[in-house]
Amino acid sequence: MKLKRELIEKLPKTDLHVHLDGSLRLSTIFELAQEQNVQLPAKNEKDLKKIVCCDKECKSLDEYLEAFNITLSVMQVKDALTRIAYELAEDSSRENIRYLEVRYSPILHLQKGLNIYEVNDAVLKGLAKAEQDFDIRTGVIICAMRHLTPSTSVELARLAVDHRKKGVVAFDLAGGEYNNPAIKHKGAFDLVLDNNLSLTIHAGEAAGAESIHQAVHECGAHRIGHGTRLFEDEDLLNYINDHRVPLEVCLTSNLHTKAVSDIQKHPFKSYLDKGLQVTLNTDNRLISNTTLTEEYILAIKEFDLDYSDVKRIIINSFLSAFLPHKEKVNIIQMIVKDMTDLEKEYRV
Repeated sequence: MKLKRELIEKLPKTDLHVHLDGSLRLSTIFELAQEQNVQLPAKNEKDLKKIVCCDKECKSLDEYLEAFNITLSVMQVKDALTRIAYELAEDSSRENIRYLEVRYSPILHLQKGLNIYEVNDAVLKGLAKAEQDFDIRTGVIICAMRHLTPSTSVELARLAVDHRKKGVVAFDLAGGEYNNPAIKHKGAFDLVLDNNLSLTIHAGEAAGAESIHQAVHECGAHRIGHGTRLFEDEDLLNYINDHRVPLEVCLTSNLHTKAVSDIQKHPFKSYLDKGLQVTLNTDNRLISNTTLTEEYILAIKEFDLDYSDVKRIIINSFLSAFLPHKEKVNIIQMIVKDMTDLEKEYRV
């Protein structure tokens, strides 16, 4: 039976891999640019969309990342950061995302004199207000950047640890993967793990399975961002599966960054069939011009998923959340009840 878009939108979901600086509203970029006297490379939303939104013509991850220069240009003051965080949670809640983990690197928001603590306070403020206004729970993941110095990563790790009781739920390593090994930043990972904070690392997107191996075995990652090329190492795949290390899959983004050359060649379905704890996520709502509902629709269409597959992915995602165990159990009980009601309503 064909699954209706309306049902997919209504189903309770999580987005565990979404970048704040890749998920702005186009209208907000223009308004903030005007307020801050920032020059944009386009005079209207239609033309700006052509510049910042990627498509299948994007040649690589590095090219994909160029669009962030535009979004970051209006994300250097507190009010803007608070507004953008709030709007991301609001947009997510509209498609019944119940739990949202927002990731970003505070070090990229210091051009107008803020420090990383002020940046993070502004983001947390926006998310806290959204939690009051909408039916959504949020958490922040602080990102280090592969191309920056290990000492910078340690500084960001310290911020994450200091704010772990204020809304930060994990630490991450993002940025250009190729020729920027995660192990260089081990000092930051050790600091995070020594303080009992969760760790996820982008790996297996622009580099191969060896990058995933390093992230898990040498850096201590609890989850893997993307993990697209895990299939290259069967033993590692079995280890990831046996130890229930979640994969944060972002289909549209993987196509844009050329992690896969064609969506049909994406290993997502084979991972699902093998029983891996795969999750579906947006990565960058603006730059990949997507929503979480669109990601589920794409997966259903391209991989012929049925409702039981969709339900399994949703449960996987809530199981993979960086939430306290008791809270996770409670939220899963609630969303299972909601899904049961929707199953009756839509007769699936």
